Amino acid sequence: MKGGVGKTSVTMGLASAALQRGVRTLVIDLDPHADTTTGLAVSRGAGTEAGQLLKDARRTRVEEHAVRSGWLDLLPEPMRQSARLDVVAGSAMAATYDRPDLRPRDMKRLRTLLTGLTGYDLVLVDCPPSLSGLTRIAWTASHQVLLVAEPSLFSVAGTERTMRAIRMFSDEFAPQLASAGVVVNRTRADSTEHEYRLLEMERLYQDKLLLPVLEENAYWQQIQGAAYPVHQWPGDQARDLASSFDQLLRQLV
Repeated sequence: MKGGVGKTSVTMGLASAALQRGVRTLVIDLDPHADTTTGLAVSRGAGTEAGQLLKDARRTRVEEHAVRSGWLDLLPEPMRQSARLDVVAGSAMAATYDRPDLRPRDMKRLRTLLTGLTGYDLVLVDCPPSLSGLTRIAWTASHQVLLVAEPSLFSVAGTERTMRAIRMFSDEFAPQLASAGVVVNRTRADSTEHEYRLLEMERLYQDKLLLPVLEENAYWQQIQGAAYPVHQWPGDQARDLASSFDQLLRQLV
């Protein structure tokens, strides 16, 4: 429930870790801004976009329309042969379903689309920063929700509200749904405020707070701007960031 905390960044970091481990992954970009699509080196207009697939959910199979991530071309040849990272591209059309009065049958569109899905070990769904229609569509189809927060007052408050919303939504619409935990992003070791908020999060979330926290990294924006997997970027700082995502992925998969 707060924009700019790094949901897309974390999605891309986990996708990079999965690619490095050989985990066959499908990334579904439900954010109408489609930043994940761009970051995973997929050209706009490639494949059938998420909004159209939701519209045709009963008549189509998602694996027939997902497109190959351009990240695969950046892998060493031996890894490239067995790796799989596909993307359902984001689109402005998906905003059609991002409304508060979504009907229950519309909330099931992604779940219907993924029924019988084969060939993947992991599906990551990147959501917009709201609890409106698209996020509820994603939750209905998912087993776990991973929350991303910054060590700030407003982000902590938004995360608390979202965790309550997950529990309420699960009780009413998606009994399989659980909170996977909270990833803290963009922390600074020299910030007293960040230190205070981290202690607050430890108290509030206890075992739901995933470690390691992701520190502010000057290279991260550059890596994303180049549409590159962090595990293939040179340098010690990128290597440390990649290691953090490896640890997070191990806790989720």
